[in-house]
Amino acid sequence: MSQESQHGKWTISSSDDDDDEQLPPSGARTSKPHPPAASAHSSHRPASPPSIKLEPAPATVEVKPEPTNTTDSSLAIGSEARQLAAKNQLNPTKYETSVSLAGKRKKEVSEGSGWALSDSDDDDDRDVKVKSVSNLPKRAPSPSPKTKKAKVENERPPSPHGRTYYIDEPDDFFESSLPCLNDTYRFYLNKVTGLDPKYNSGALHIRDILSPLFGTLKESAQFNYCFDIAWMVEQYPSEFRDRPVLIIHGDKREAKARLLKQAQPFPHVGFCQAKLDIAFGTHHTKMMLLWYEEGFRVVITTSNLIRADWYQKSQGMWMSPLFPRLPKDSSESAGESPTFFKRDLLEYLASYRAPELQEWIQRIKEHDLSETRVYLVGSTPGRYVGSDMERWGHLRLRKLLHNHTDPFPGDERWPVIGQFSSIGSMGPDKSKWLTGEFQRTMTTLGKSSLRSDTPMHLLYPSVEDVRTSLEGYPAGGSLPYSIQTAQKQLWLHSFFHRWKANTTGRSHAMPHIKTYMRASPDSTQLAWFLVTSANLSKAAWGALEKNNTQVMVRSYELGVLYLPSAFDMKTFPVSQNPFPVSSSSGFPVPFDLPPTSYSPKDQPWIWNIPYSQAPDTHGNIWVPS
Repeated sequence: MSQESQHGKWTISSSDDDDDEQLPPSGARTSKPHPPAASAHSSHRPASPPSIKLEPAPATVEVKPEPTNTTDSSLAIGSEARQLAAKNQLNPTKYETSVSLAGKRKKEVSEGSGWALSDSDDDDDRDVKVKSVSNLPKRAPSPSPKTKKAKVENERPPSPHGRTYYIDEPDDFFESSLPCLNDTYRFYLNKVTGLDPKYNSGALHIRDILSPLFGTLKESAQFNYCFDIAWMVEQYPSEFRDRPVLIIHGDKREAKARLLKQAQPFPHVGFCQAKLDIAFGTHHTKMMLLWYEEGFRVVITTSNLIRADWYQKSQGMWMSPLFPRLPKDSSESAGESPTFFKRDLLEYLASYRAPELQEWIQRIKEHDLSETRVYLVGSTPGRYVGSDMERWGHLRLRKLLHNHTDPFPGDERWPVIGQFSSIGSMGPDKSKWLTGEFQRTMTTLGKSSLRSDTPMHLLYPSVEDVRTSLEGYPAGGSLPYSIQTAQKQLWLHSFFHRWKANTTGRSHAMPHIKTYMRASPDSTQLAWFLVTSANLSKAAWGALEKNNTQVMVRSYELGVLYLPSAFDMKTFPVSQNPFPVSSSSGFPVPFDLPPTSYSPKDQPWIWNIPYSQAPDTHGNIWVPS
């Protein structure tokens, strides 16, 4: 059968599976402490249904300690969408006015719709790990071997983004002195290659974060979803490059074996496997724990530990102050912040039930985190009842907004703005999760209840946003919204708004950042702001079950919540011109406010269908297999 809307027409196979996955039986989890596991690598995991292949094929590329900027090893890293993007960049399909896609599409839709569905595509609610590099996009055949040019660079059209669009980071891209930072909020964007330098003012690259400017590093822990270990090691300055690094990951079986293989040249790299006891969950948290001779620091970010995430994408991060060591014999409550950040961070780390993290837990207890002015909002896998329901996910956010904010006249006109890079299944209509359960959390201010008339704006890039981006179509590899999910929730697309950051000069760096906030109708104030790893999905935020007496969370996520009360403010003023960074007290929102609604011609980016009607800024088209 087919469905049609202003966003296109799809041909839907009768064999498509239902959105609701069958879950293994599991009891509810409570706050009762769990004994440490004997090994973080030996716990049993429930098997995934055979129809969804979660694990990557074994790597066939040798991992070298010092990779080049773009190598075939990148094809074995990350989700299927990311590997597709990497393959497309190495072997692009060039745009031709007479190009034929015969044999590439397994299901055809009406001409001009631009949306098609392959029989081999799996339902995708999140960043699903790759099935096989054989599913990556094919290269269009050259008209003739004689016309093939020797260098890819010679095939590139003039870039609309300027001369620096195609080049790697210049020598002065990394800070040689302490950058101008916004120490009030400690919220930073990443540096983006190819932009005017003023738009990187106050922004940070991973090399800046790990540099000696911020401390003499003794040891670090890297929590993440996606790793390129050789590249990660190269980002540490030479004097710290052999210091111990603990990798906290969620890979299992073949994927875990591939990750361990990556680390073979680096004996200082150790591993801790996060327990994923509920099907379809991921370890999506992105955090650095940095232990220095001078103290301790926490960095919570939205970037994976791969080069592509720190190159031409929009990312965000919170960097803590340098936490000093407490005097010996300090009490257990010493070093706590008004936001109870220390308690909540220790609780989050304890949820892993991992012996490998015990030393880090002890280190945190020995440091003074009292300067922290943000609240921790995390997710950990489990089913929770009673008071434990408010420990994780969006119910944790709801509790913080209830306890630490106040309603004010006209607040119902302050829209909820959510911005993310991936979208999960939310049911056949908006009331199933989004506008009931999730919107109730997002509209909470003190004791005020859900206001159904509060606007909700969801920012997600359109096809045109991706096509004209710095990376072109491969940027869509970081936006894994699948056709299988999209065609079952057409109602969602009426909420969509464009990704625009013209005031920051960053519109063409596609977002991998995830932010949620309440903004005033005139876009000059914020009621609160959250930067997090959590995309728009029930797996990340949790979903109520059993007549709202239980909440189920699938994944590990982590973010920080900014509330005005913690900064002695009633609201946050919005910085209207955040670049170059100055002493302005405004909050640096990473996109334009107010958001711009999709036009009738706009379509949300769908990563696993072809786009061949127009070339991207590299002169390529997007043709998934």
